[in-house]
Amino acid sequence: MRISIVTPSFNLCDYLRRTAASVLSQAGDFELEWTVIDGGSTDGTVDLLRSLASSDPRVRFTSEADRGQSHAINKGLAMATGDVVAWLNTDDVYAPDALDAVAAAFEANPSAQWLVGRYEIIDAAGRSIRPAVVRYKERALRRYRYRALLRENFIPQPAVFWRRDFGEKIGPLDESLHYTMDYDLWLRMGRAADPLFVDKVLAQFRLHPTSKTGQVNREQFDEQYRVAGRYFGGDRVSRWVHRFNVEKIVWAYRAMRWAGV
Repeated sequence: MRISIVTPSFNLCDYLRRTAASVLSQAGDFELEWTVIDGGSTDGTVDLLRSLASSDPRVRFTSEADRGQSHAINKGLAMATGDVVAWLNTDDVYAPDALDAVAAAFEANPSAQWLVGRYEIIDAAGRSIRPAVVRYKERALRRYRYRALLRENFIPQPAVFWRRDFGEKIGPLDESLHYTMDYDLWLRMGRAADPLFVDKVLAQFRLHPTSKTGQVNREQFDEQYRVAGRYFGGDRVSRWVHRFNVEKIVWAYRAMRWAGV
C-alpha cells in the first residue's frame, strides 16, 4: 500500500521542520509519498525542501504562488499516486507509527473508504493542551452518526485518511471556503460512507496564535454553519441544534482564553 501525504506550506519553516520529521520518521508495511505544495515562501522553506528532496526520494515539492490553502491542497492531491491520501498542515505532526496503523486498518477493512483516528492538541512548543476539548470530540467520534456531524464538526482534520479513488469520486476541496473546507469534505464523504474509527492517536494538532484556527473567531463558526446549511435539507432540528452549538463553542473558547487555558 502506498500512502500519499500532502502538506500546504507558506513561510512556516520552523514548524515545517517538525512536520517533516514526523512524516519521514514513519515506518511500516507501506510506501510513503510526501508532497509539499509551497506558496512561494521566503523564509528558508525552499532551501529546506530542496535539501530534503535531494536526500530522500519520498519527498517532492513545488514552490510557486497559489490561491491559498485549499488550492494548494487540491494541487497536491491531484499529484498524489498513493492508494490512501491525506493532508497534514505545516503546523501539525503525526504521532509515531500513525501511518503503519492507517495502512493496517485499511488492509483489515477493505470496504472502509475513509477513517478517522484520535488526536491531541498541542501548543507552539509541542505541549499537550485542552484535553477536555479532545475528550469531547472523541466521545462524539466514537458515537459517530451523520446527523450528529451535521450538527457539529467533531472530526480532527489531521487524523483523517481516505482511499484516493473514493476522494476522486467525492471531489476536491471547495476553494471558496477559508476556514471550513475540511468540514465540507467530511459532510460529502459522510453522505457516501461512514468513517472507520481507529482507536489510536494518529496526529497532533498545533494551536498557536498565528494559525487560522488558533485565532478562534465567530467568522469561522458562522462559515461552518453556512457549510452545514448545504446539507440540512428539511432537517430543521439539526439546523437549530447547529446554530446553538455555534454559540456554545464560541463562548466556550472565549472562556478558555479569559482563563488562560
